[in-house]
Amino acid sequence: MRNAFGEFTTGVTLVTTVGADGKAIGMTANSFSSVSLEPPMILWCIDKGSDRLSTFEESEHFAINVLAANHQDLSNRFAKKGEPFMDGVAHEIWETGCPVIADAVAIFDCDVAARHDAGDHIIYVGLVRRFGRSDNPEGPLVFHKGGYKSVS
Repeated sequence: MRNAFGEFTTGVTLVTTVGADGKAIGMTANSFSSVSLEPPMILWCIDKGSDRLSTFEESEHFAINVLAANHQDLSNRFAKKGEPFMDGVAHEIWETGCPVIADAVAIFDCDVAARHDAGDHIIYVGLVRRFGRSDNPEGPLVFHKGGYKSVS
């Protein structure tokens, strides 16, 4: 099944939040989608086995950073277990307090609107409080068949 899912080309995001301890964390995710324009809502999914799930569960906010092609290192860093912290990563803080990557191709700063149990994942639905785009000339980072690809 994983190979069949891999046929679907996706964008790559860095989802960030701040835990109850005040520490900012991030994780790479490609399970991102728009839900509604009015009100503006998005969704993303997290594996129930993720070492970062508890931090996302204790927060009522998250930010989606749609990564650019020059962000492969960020994607790789936050895809690994045990390296969730934003230390050393250039970022800004928007309304919700979640870190955002200024040169991400798109950013969505969200309140948690709902969490849904779905098999081995939790679906997070976010109400977008603020969004933005950058003029990053690299274009989006995409993932297909288990690897990064370029859009040309």
